[in-house]
Amino acid sequence: MGSFATSLSGLQANSQDLEVISNNLANLNTTAYKGATAAFQDLFYQQLGTSGDGNSIQVGVGTQIGSIPADFTEGNIQSTGVSTDVAIEGTGFFVGQTTSGQDIYFRAGDLSTLANGTLVAPDGSDVLGFPAVNGVINPSQTPGPLTIATGSISPPLPTANAEITMNLNSGTPAGGAFSTALTVYDSLGAAHVLTYNFTNTAPGQWNYSITIPAADVGGLPTAAPVVVKAGTMTFSGTGQLLTPAADVTGIAITPLADGANTLTFNWNIYGPGNAGLITQDAATSSASNTQQDGYASGSLVSFSIGSDGTIDGTFSNGQTQPLGQILLASFANQQGLSRIGSNEFQATLSSGAANVGVAGTGGRGTISGGALEASNVDISTQFANLIVAESGYQANAKVVTTLDTVIQDTISLIQ
Repeated sequence: MGSFATSLSGLQANSQDLEVISNNLANLNTTAYKGATAAFQDLFYQQLGTSGDGNSIQVGVGTQIGSIPADFTEGNIQSTGVSTDVAIEGTGFFVGQTTSGQDIYFRAGDLSTLANGTLVAPDGSDVLGFPAVNGVINPSQTPGPLTIATGSISPPLPTANAEITMNLNSGTPAGGAFSTALTVYDSLGAAHVLTYNFTNTAPGQWNYSITIPAADVGGLPTAAPVVVKAGTMTFSGTGQLLTPAADVTGIAITPLADGANTLTFNWNIYGPGNAGLITQDAATSSASNTQQDGYASGSLVSFSIGSDGTIDGTFSNGQTQPLGQILLASFANQQGLSRIGSNEFQATLSSGAANVGVAGTGGRGTISGGALEASNVDISTQFANLIVAESGYQANAKVVTTLDTVIQDTISLIQ
């Protein structure tokens, strides 16, 4: 009887539906898992003839699973505080590459780093992006593996500009002096403490000299400090700086005992609006602020991942610089992606080629660092679907038992 085949197709289809629902529930807590739904469709029809009004008389022969589309809606974003955890807010997939060179795509952002600092997906595949070279990301380069090495070094930067915000006491008698210190850095990242000395010579007039310890420039530690710059300053009756009329530029310190290049920097004594940073008022001589733009080398202390996927490293010298940039991929038809396990997808002819680019551009979502995307499976919906699938299976099983009873009755008639 054809009815057996029809009912068996219903049993098989509902059994497959139960498998889909079971898989969804099994992955209820899988990071960034995307639920699926079994879509039924009827099979071909047997033509029995036509009715008196010309309409076809057809009998269906069952059902089957026509497709199992994935639900790519975003799961809840949950903060973890783990620097290697990343979540995608919106559409897109992280891009990875297996050891065999196969490109994979995934949304499960529970990443980690290997001993050599290579950033990897949960299955150990390399995470692809734009690596930074000396803190610079080239968006024209070919995507490659990203590295967050704990031994990364931020190179030193020699001081190019220095400034002191200070006041010189207008009541200082001739011969009275005041000094303050300022630390600068050479091309090797070594620190040198300069002493700014100010000596009053007359009302509104001061001599200044900038000195460095003799040992820093190859002299004996017991020798007198070496003067690297000297000059005079004059102030108006309101305590404003008159001369020098411009910043003191081209201050050079050479040779340095550590072999560093000549340290050449500017002493900026004027600020915004050409206002003097040094004043002479009837107040205690003091320096309220010192600044300079050099720094020593530093080692990587921590890192964070921004919304555009940029991995910013923070170094022990207080500097921050990019280490790389995680990229995202989008597809013309993400339903055409093939699941390959381990929460990963593979591109197919149906999905089209991956369109890889920076997060937040080209319709791709943004990246949330220190967070993970939860599974988008809704347990209440799955339980409701479970009841429907179970009822469908029971109904088709009842048809089979009914047909068996009819056959037995038929056999009894001919006995």
